[in-house]
Amino acid sequence: MKIKENIKQNIFRGYDIRGVYPQEIDEDTAYTIGLGFGSHIKELGKTTCIVGHDNRLSSPNLYEALIEGIKETGIHIITLGLCTTPMYYYACIKLNIFSGVMVTASHNPKDDNGFKFAFDETGNCKGQEIKDFLSYILKGNFQRGEGKITPYDITEDYFNLFKSNFHFGNRKVKVVIDPGNGTTSIIAEKLYQMFPIDVVTINGKSDGTFPNHHPDPCVEKNLEQLKQKVKEEHADIGLAFDGDGDRMGIVSNLGTFIPTDQYMIIIIRDIIDKVEKKVFLYDVKCSKSLSDEIEKLGGKGICYRTGNSYTKAKVKEEDLPFGGELSGHVYFRDRFLGFDSGLYAGLRMLEILSNTTKTTEELLEGIEKYYATEEMKFQSPDDKKFHVVEKVLDYVKEKKYSYLDIDGVKVLFDDGWALIRCSNTGPNITARFEAKTKERLAQIQEEFIKKIEEYNI
Repeated sequence: MKIKENIKQNIFRGYDIRGVYPQEIDEDTAYTIGLGFGSHIKELGKTTCIVGHDNRLSSPNLYEALIEGIKETGIHIITLGLCTTPMYYYACIKLNIFSGVMVTASHNPKDDNGFKFAFDETGNCKGQEIKDFLSYILKGNFQRGEGKITPYDITEDYFNLFKSNFHFGNRKVKVVIDPGNGTTSIIAEKLYQMFPIDVVTINGKSDGTFPNHHPDPCVEKNLEQLKQKVKEEHADIGLAFDGDGDRMGIVSNLGTFIPTDQYMIIIIRDIIDKVEKKVFLYDVKCSKSLSDEIEKLGGKGICYRTGNSYTKAKVKEEDLPFGGELSGHVYFRDRFLGFDSGLYAGLRMLEILSNTTKTTEELLEGIEKYYATEEMKFQSPDDKKFHVVEKVLDYVKEKKYSYLDIDGVKVLFDDGWALIRCSNTGPNITARFEAKTKERLAQIQEEFIKKIEEYNI
């Protein structure tokens, strides 16, 4: 291993470090990041960290190189090996060691990889912290020492955490689960079979090439196999999980895709009378139907910026019982530990179904109807995309529209909204639109896509 002198700076993104292997991230990059990480936490007074990796084909090599770098700074490393990101989070909590790195690119394409990392109890690094860490690495003033490596298997502890958490009713729910050949494949079926539910599994073999579909369960086109299997099996629900296991997607008993904001409505309806603090967080991408429902139930909503490093930290900071974002990250703090686990989120839904005679579709009744687009992506280089969004904001101000600028720009109309923001995981501008009617949706969409394309030339 050697120090990467010309480390790619564009891989240091808003929520983590992420890029294409081996063009942007290779073993020398991982080794250098390890040197930087170990040196930095050593300066913070830390002596030990935790490291795990997902099932991408490049992950074992990057993991070993990262560990070698950290070890050479004198930091001791507890190695989890292959695990989901939520298993890594729980290991940090269980062992009371909050400095750590998870080697993963989450739901990105199979050739990508990266690092989610935390220096201390404040949680995953984000925004300016990541920029500062890049500057620290570029200085190259690394500590030296000889750390030791201690393997640790968190699986049994993780299963025990789930065992004591649920209260299933008399109804035996039939569920189809789709790990998408991602890292949840190593535990999903066994974990779900601990509970009084009927489990059918598809794409359950761990395979970091993700041969059956892209590992993002909150994009509807990735759930076609799950939809079909739910209908074939006459199942009550279908659940899909992303590449590293911290997110979940849902298909109803009729094979209909259920967006995360509608799942959040079901959860809030279930817990609002059971929690003292009736305040819930959602991100700027979520439908107005969610804020409408929270208000109707007598609760209060907090609209916040997108990004699980941000939303998870805000839910903790505000001491909220529940929160989440449209991308599938949800955080339960009513009787769980607040970290995002797709498998846990799925079991909470199954628990609700087991205690009612209603179908998944019937649990969605009464939700205010809006028409929305899926999230759209417009390719834009990392050094240009922020300028494009700034130009859109200038246009919005010129038109004297109401807006939020907590994350890109969300333009607020009486009958809909437009959201234009920079992706923090790739060279893209993302956009989403919603309105009370299809006609109005088309108008809003046309107006702002035209502006994105005009400024993105």
